[in-house]
Parts: sequence; structure tokens; C-alpha cells
Amino acid sequence: MLRNSVSLPLRSRTTLSSKLVQSSASFSSSSSRRHAAVNPALNLDPSYKALLEDVNISLKNHKPSPSAMHRVLEVMPGASTALQVSMDDWSSMEVSSGTVFEEEEYEAREERKSPAALFGSDQISLTLLPFELQMAINGLISDSQKSTLRSDAVRLFRAPTDHETDNDWDAQYAAEYTSRQKAHKHAIRDGTAFATVALPAHYSVITSVLHHVKRRMDSSWEIDKVIDWGAGSGSGLWASLYSFQRDDAEYGEDGRGRVALGTTMKRYTGIDKRDGLVTIGKRLIENTPRGSFKAIWKRTFKEEDKVFPGEGERTIALSAFMLTTLPTAFAQKTIVKEMWDSGAHTIVLIDHNTKEGFEAVAHAREYMLELGRAELEDPELAQSELLGSHVLAPCPHDHACPLLTSKRSSLVCGFSQRLQRPSFLQKTKHSKFGHENTGYSYVVIRRGTRPAPVDSAVGRIGGIGKRALEDHRLANLPIKELQIHTDEAGTKLETSVVDESSLSNVSEAEDLLDPEGPEMQSQLRREAYQWPRLVFRPLKKSGHIILDSCTAEGKIMRLTIPKSQGKQPYYDARKSSWGDIFPHAPKNRPVEYLGLKSREKRDDEDDDGDFLSGRDIGKRKDSFEEGKHRTYSGIAENLREKKKLSKREFAKTRGNKVWTD
Repeated sequence: MLRNSVSLPLRSRTTLSSKLVQSSASFSSSSSRRHAAVNPALNLDPSYKALLEDVNISLKNHKPSPSAMHRVLEVMPGASTALQVSMDDWSSMEVSSGTVFEEEEYEAREERKSPAALFGSDQISLTLLPFELQMAINGLISDSQKSTLRSDAVRLFRAPTDHETDNDWDAQYAAEYTSRQKAHKHAIRDGTAFATVALPAHYSVITSVLHHVKRRMDSSWEIDKVIDWGAGSGSGLWASLYSFQRDDAEYGEDGRGRVALGTTMKRYTGIDKRDGLVTIGKRLIENTPRGSFKAIWKRTFKEEDKVFPGEGERTIALSAFMLTTLPTAFAQKTIVKEMWDSGAHTIVLIDHNTKEGFEAVAHAREYMLELGRAELEDPELAQSELLGSHVLAPCPHDHACPLLTSKRSSLVCGFSQRLQRPSFLQKTKHSKFGHENTGYSYVVIRRGTRPAPVDSAVGRIGGIGKRALEDHRLANLPIKELQIHTDEAGTKLETSVVDESSLSNVSEAEDLLDPEGPEMQSQLRREAYQWPRLVFRPLKKSGHIILDSCTAEGKIMRLTIPKSQGKQPYYDARKSSWGDIFPHAPKNRPVEYLGLKSREKRDDEDDDGDFLSGRDIGKRKDSFEEGKHRTYSGIAENLREKKKLSKREFAKTRGNKVWTD
């Protein structure tokens, strides 16, 4: 029954379907009528119409037919709405062969430092190994076994500590063997490890010292010959070749200089008995183009190796990192005496900035100054045409070293030089750092008496000082009333009566000399003999700069440069670095270092504190942190080093008393 109630009669279903068909037909007819209507045509500009007719934008013909002819745009008649551009407004994009483009000139920024401070701070911040030396060492490493090279480097140059760091490596070479056969067996291996680890550090230090010597000497000073005691693998050879270059030195296609071909040196003589190091040094230089330059090695210095009287000015006697490798003070004195008797007018001694290295250099300094005084008293003892001797660097005096004579002082006069590590050095040390710092102590002795002090003070004003003087003059100018004038047309003109000539010159004395001219540089060289040397890192505070320096009075003194002293001195002090010579005199009274104990008191000290005792001079944060990393193995190593000098050797050499004999 339910099924019959839902179903419809046949007639009714037929009528409904016919109605649906009619409605759908009517809908389709109305929709077709609407789409059949054509949109009205657009009135296009003739220029756009030609463009649209020219471009085929049909999707069916998106690939051009190879047989299609090249179509050319046709000019349609009628007015155009495009911008009319005359021929005079067009410029050609082609560059004629005769056109010369002149670089836009930019005004060079004036140096903010004073010329004197710039002269005193001229140092090499980062040294690089010459390309030829790097290639030679890389070839040496490729011929050796890498694992053996690493083990030799660790055995010779790394301190035995519990954890390996970059501070554990040292460039000091002191290989000891129980027999000659064993030493001969390891000679080449030790030389390869020395050239890989120690030679780059030694090269950077020697280059820095020779650069400073050139700066302090006259610009016409050239070197023909270098005699090197303790030549090793040639660190002094390569540093000398790089330091003394001709102005017209040739460069290769890769832009790197050929240091051996461009040097002014004619001869290098290396004195060394360590056969392994000498063999490696000869290998490093044998394939390097060097023209007429000659390099020879000898085991000892002989009488025929002395310099002729007229060649002393162009000869350097060099000894780098050699004194501390000698077993006794008597052997050190013998080397220094040979350097003095060589006839060279410039003697350079370099060693590590350890207590032993500093004392060896300081004793050699006192010994050579005493030899110079003896020549002045008795000219018949002279070994050169110049009588006497004086210190060129780093000391600004010829007195006794204040750090050596102070028995209670643990400070040393040392400096530091940074080297950019080559890839082979990083791989050998297994280090991720691209640079390393090498500490050193040095002294440069020159034949002849010390130049007389000069009273002039030139080059003390730089860009900062000139700007400050100009601001001061502008602030102190009297207030002027503006005068109003009227021209013929009736326009009012306001003019000032301020004279601009008052601001033209900052300092008449400074304008007389060119800051970079030869006269200024020559005057600064003479004045630099009295400038204090920064033997410790400067302490840069917010309102003042502390400079612990070695002064011309032969004392270690603390100089304080406050901001109230002036913008130029304060700026120069703030930009100073360890090892610079500082030209400005301090505003306040310097504090002298005497090396007193904490409980001792000076006469000029009050009861409240260390007013002028200078107990903290030379103390830096890192000096207190050195004891934090001590290990039992390190302490045991130090004890073994102290026991090396037996009582028999001490009785034979009498320690450092040998230098005064």
C-alpha cells in the first residue's frame, strides 16, 4: 500500500518531464542570445594599432615557422600621441677611442694622529711569510712523513701539559740528545720541524725589529751584508731579504714580490754549528731566484770574515734567539764579542721575552756599552773607525737597565709580534686560530756616540689638534655687529666684518714643515732618541691613559695623560700601543718604579698609601692569571731546568759575573 501511495500515474510523469524539457530549452536559448552580442570596437591610437597587428599573440602559432619571412613595421598614417624628441636631445652610447675618463678626485682625509705620534707608532701589526718561503716549506713538508713531522714538532716545541692549547707551543729550540749518533740521526727531522714551527715565528720578530731599525735610521741607509750568528734554518736570511728591498723591486705575474731578486743585499753569512738546521736552510733557498745575491753558511766566525773599515756602515751583525740556547754565560759573551769585533756598525740582538732571554740581552747590552766607553777612554782599543756605542732601540738612554738592576723585580722588558699563520703551521699545530703572537726581547746597538739631545718639538699637532684649535679660536672671536648695505637695485645685503685670515693657519711653526717631508722626518728621528718607550701595554681608562714607559732618565716611570691635557695628546695616547715611543710630555708628575716590596715605604710616600711608590707599574691582568694553569708536570719541568746548571759549571762560569770580567 505504501508503494502505491508514493508512485505517480504515468500521465502525470509525462507531463512533468515535458515541462522540464521546455524550461531547459528556454534557458539555453536565452543564454545563447546574451553571448551572441558583439562588444563595440575600441578607438585605439594608430601607433598602438600597428604594434598589436604586428605581434602574433596566438597560442597556436607560439612557435615561429622557419619559413616565415621577417616582417617590418609599417608607418601608419595619422597623428601620433607619442612624445616628440628632437635629435639634439639624443646622445650616443658609443665611446670613442679618444675619450678619456678622469677619475673623480676625492679629498684625502687628514691624519688624526700627530706626525710625531705617527712616527713613534710605525710598527708592523701583522706579518706574512713571503710567498717564496711558503712554497719552499710546503715542498719540504711534502717530502716528509706527516705523522713523523707532527710527533717531532710536539716533542721539540710543545710543553707537556694535561690539555693541549695554543699557549703550550713555544718557538724556543733546545734539542738535547745523549749521544752524537742520536743527534745526527734526528738532525734532518729536527730541522724540518724547526722550519715548520719555529721559523715563521722567528721570521716575524726579526722582520719587525729590522723595520723599526730602518724607521729610526736615515732614509738613505742601505744594507749590503748581514752576518747572522745562530742562523738556523734561515729566519734571519729571509727577514733581511724582505726588509731591505729596492724601490724598483720586480714583481711576478701573480703580483707577489720576488724578495731575493729585489733586495739591496749582496751577501749573507750564516754562522751555525747545528748541521740539521743549516741543511734545511740551504734547501729552502736553493731553488729561489736570487740574481747576484750570495748566501753562505759557516760553522765558526773567522778573522777573514770581518768587515773592511769602509763597509761597516752597510753591514748588520745579527743574532736572533741564539743566546739562550748556549749552555753558559761565557759562551754568550763569546758570541757577543765576535759580533762587536766583526766591524759592523749596527748590532741586533733578539731573544725570547722570558726571564732568561731578557737577562741575556740586557747583559749583552751592558757589555757592549762598556766596550764603547773603553774605546772612548783608549782609542787604541777601537775595532772600528767610530768610537763608542749607544742604544738605538728600544731604550731611550745608555744608562743601566732599570729592570735588570732591580733585584726585587720580576718584570722583563719584552714585546710581542703577531704572525698570520700559514696553512702548514695550522695543520702541524692542529690549531683553529689563524694567527699567533711571539714574545721577544731585543736591543739594537749602534757604533759611535749618542746624538746630542734636541730642544725642538715639531709634529705635535695633527688633525685632532688643528680642529680643536680652530674651534677654540671660533669660540674666542669677539661678537661683531652685522652691517647692512644697499646696492643700486635697493636690495639689502648683510655682510660680516669677520676676517677669515685669522682661521687660515693653525700653527705657523707646523706649516713650515711638511708632515711627510724629509725635513720633518729627519727632525723627528733626532727627537725620538729622548722619547719614552712603552714597555708594557697602555691602560686606557675613561678619562685618562696610563703609560708605563722606559724614559730617557734611565727609569721605569708611569706617565698619565688626562683628557684635560688636550685633545691631541689624549688622542695620541689613546691610540698608542705596546712598543711605541710616545712624544708628548705628561701633564702631571710621573711615578717612578723602584721594585719595592709591599711593606716597604719611600720617603715621599704618605701614610695612607703608595703615593709615588709605583708598586703596580707593569702589572697587568694576564700576569696574575699565569699561575692558574700550573700543573704538576709543568712544575717538574721547571725544576729540571733549574738543575741543569750544576755546581761545577757555575764555579767555572761564575754565573752572570762573566759579563763584568
